[in-house]
Amino acid sequence: MGMTITEKIIAAHSKYSTVRPGDIADIVIDARAARDFGGANVVKNLNDFGLKVDDPQKTLFTFDCNPTGSDQKYAVNQHLCRQYARSNGIRVYDINAGIGTHLLIEEGYVWPGSTAVSTDSHANILGAVGAFGQGMGDMDIAAAWNSGRVWFKVPASVRLNLTGRMPEGITAKDVILNLLRIYGANTLLGYSIELYGESVDRMTLDERITIASMATEMGAIIILFPPTQEIIDYCRARARSPFEPVYADPDARYEITADINVSTFVPMVSRPGEPHDTVGVKELPVTRIDSAFIGSCTNGRMEDMRVTAEILRGKKVAPDVVLKIVPATDAVWKQCLDEGLIDVFKQAGALVSNAGCAGCAAGQVGQNGKGEVTISTGNRNFPGKQGQGSVYLSSPAIVASSALAGYITTPDAIPETPHVFKFSQSGPETAPRQAQGGIDARPSVIKGRVWIIERDNIDTDMIFHNRYLAITDIKEMGQYAFDNLEGYKDFARRAQAGDVIIAGKNFGSGSSRQQAVDCFISLGVQAVIARSFGAIYERNAINAAFPVLTYSSLDKIDLKDQDIITVNLLSGEVTNERNGLTTLINPFYDAQYEIYMKGGLLGRI
Repeated sequence: MGMTITEKIIAAHSKYSTVRPGDIADIVIDARAARDFGGANVVKNLNDFGLKVDDPQKTLFTFDCNPTGSDQKYAVNQHLCRQYARSNGIRVYDINAGIGTHLLIEEGYVWPGSTAVSTDSHANILGAVGAFGQGMGDMDIAAAWNSGRVWFKVPASVRLNLTGRMPEGITAKDVILNLLRIYGANTLLGYSIELYGESVDRMTLDERITIASMATEMGAIIILFPPTQEIIDYCRARARSPFEPVYADPDARYEITADINVSTFVPMVSRPGEPHDTVGVKELPVTRIDSAFIGSCTNGRMEDMRVTAEILRGKKVAPDVVLKIVPATDAVWKQCLDEGLIDVFKQAGALVSNAGCAGCAAGQVGQNGKGEVTISTGNRNFPGKQGQGSVYLSSPAIVASSALAGYITTPDAIPETPHVFKFSQSGPETAPRQAQGGIDARPSVIKGRVWIIERDNIDTDMIFHNRYLAITDIKEMGQYAFDNLEGYKDFARRAQAGDVIIAGKNFGSGSSRQQAVDCFISLGVQAVIARSFGAIYERNAINAAFPVLTYSSLDKIDLKDQDIITVNLLSGEVTNERNGLTTLINPFYDAQYEIYMKGGLLGRI
C-alpha cells in the first residue's frame, strides 16, 4: 500500500522507508524557527540545559509578533534573542522583515517535500507549497535547534476533492470558511488534509497560503496542496537545497475521502468567538463595525492588497471607522509602494503599518477595545485574541467593503453613503488574583479532585491569554489560568494542588504557547483528561511531563464535579472514590511515559 504526502515526507526524513498513521518517528527538520515571544523561552531552555545549536544555517529568529517593539517585554525578549543570535551565528529576520512562516517560503528555507518547525502555531501554512510545517512549543523548538530532529506521531490523512465550478466572487478565505462550516473545529482533529480538484489546481500561492493558514482552526495537523509547476518553479528559484516535489501514491490510504461541491459556496464571515461559527454574509442582520483590519498570515499577501486597493480606490473609509492594513512581509510592502497601493490606502483614510502579524498575539496593530466591533481578515477571533472587543472574520474584499459602508457587507452592496453608528464604551478589567504553588511528583497513579468543564474547543487564549505571553517565569503563570474562560475566571483562586481537569473535545486548540500548559503546572494541577486535544497542546503537555489523557466516556463512574478520582496513567484505570465505580480511559503511550518519567523532553536528550 502506498503513502500519502505527509507519510512520504515523514518517512523521507526518518530512518524508516515506510510509515503509517500512529507510528512515532524522529524526523530531521530542514528549517527551525523561533519568533520574538517564543524565542526568549527557546533560548532559556537551551541555556538552562547547556544545549548548543546543531546547524545555524537552518536556524533562524523571526520578529513578527510585535515588530515595532512597542511593548517593553517584547523589546526585552527581542534583544535577548539578538544577543543569542550574534553569539551563535544565527540569522535574525528582524522587525523590518515580516511574518516568519511567509519568510520561510520567500527566503527558500522550505520547498515541496521539506520539513519545518516554528513557535508559530500556523507553521502549517507551509502546506501551501507541499511542505510539512508544524507549530510547536518552546521545548520542541529547543530540541530541534539542538539535535536537528523532533519526534512526531504520524497523522491519519483525509482527502478532500473540491468539485464543481467556483462561483464568481468566492475568494480563498470564503473557501476555508465554507469548509469550517462543514467540518467545524474538531471533526478533522489531528488529521492531515490533502486538497484536490480543478479549482485547487488553479489556486495561486497566495490563495493556497490563505487556506493552509486556517488548518489549525479546523483542528487539523496541516492542509497540504500537491504542488503545481508554478509552485515548483517559484520554490526552485529560492530554495536553499535541490528538491523533488512529493505527491501521494495512487494507492495511498485515506481515513476519510469526501467530495465537496464548491458551486454551493457563498461569501462568509465567522461570528465573534469561534472561527468555525461561520455564516453567509447575506444571512447576517445589519451589523455595524467600529474598525476593520486587513493583514495577518492569512490575508496579508500581494493579491489581498490589490483586491483591497481596487475596492478602496477613490473612496473614503466610513466616518468613525478605523481601517488598519498590514502587509505580510516587507517584500509585499515594497511592492505595494511600487504599485502605488500605499497611496490608495492612505487616500482612503487607512493606517498602514510595517509588515508583521499585527493583531494576533497582542501585536503592533489591529487590537480593539472593550465593546469595539471589528471585521478582520485574521484566522482567529477567540475572545480576547485581537483585543477585548468582538471580531468577525472574513476576506479582504468583504473587510474593505465593510470599512467603506460602516457595516458588514459585500463589494456588490456598498452604499453610496455610509451608515453612521453610535459607539459604546466599557470600563477596565479587574486585576487577576495571585497564583498558588505547584507540585513536582511524577507518580504513575494520581489522585485528585476533578473540575468537570463540559465544553469543547477550549482554546489557548481561554486557558492563558495572549496578553501574558511575555511571562517566562512559570511561578508567575498559574494566576492567569482560565483567566479568559467564562465561568472559570476565578479558577486560579479556587484551584488546589492535586486537582484534575475533565474537559470535552479539542482542549487546547489554537496557538503554540507553552504557557497554556505551564500555568496548570504552576498551580499544581495534576492532569487534564479530555475527549481530545489540540495537536500542539498535546505535544507541549507531553514534553513538559504534564499528564494529558483522552477518554471516550466516563458515564460508567457517575462522575460529578468536585469528586475525587484515582487515575492509573499506565493502565488507564479510573476510579471514582465516592462510589467505587471504575472505568478505562486511554493510558500513556510509551514515548509519553518515557518523557514524563524523565521530567520532560529536554531532560530526555
